Amino acid sequence: MTSEQRQLRQTLGFLRTSFEAIQHSIAGRLNDPLPCWLDTGMLSMLAGELNRCCKEAKPLFSPQVVEQIFLAAQQCELLLKQCPGVLSSAICHRQLAAIMLPLNNALQLIVMPPKRRWPWQRD
Repeated sequence: MTSEQRQLRQTLGFLRTSFEAIQHSIAGRLNDPLPCWLDTGMLSMLAGELNRCCKEAKPLFSPQVVEQIFLAAQQCELLLKQCPGVLSSAICHRQLAAIMLPLNNALQLIVMPPKRRWPWQRD
């Protein structure tokens, strides 16, 4: 795996973790009928990173990986268009899950090389 591939995989992991943290921050309000008020500035930044990753992934990864990143970026753009205040907390929670699912798929599709084993290490 090249350093560019490793860096992009780490960025995708960071993005997945960021969306997961956002989802957990609204989890306590799932039964709240009031609109969800996400920080659109942060969401815009994450959407921009997803779009950048999608462009950078094309020459580095398989089309299946690129497709999953593209799906996540599209879901994020959809969420961004509906924010702030249009979605209930429950719908926002589901929309965040729709972003994380293709990110998880992409990360699973990216084959990591086996860890280097040193002669003195045990299994």
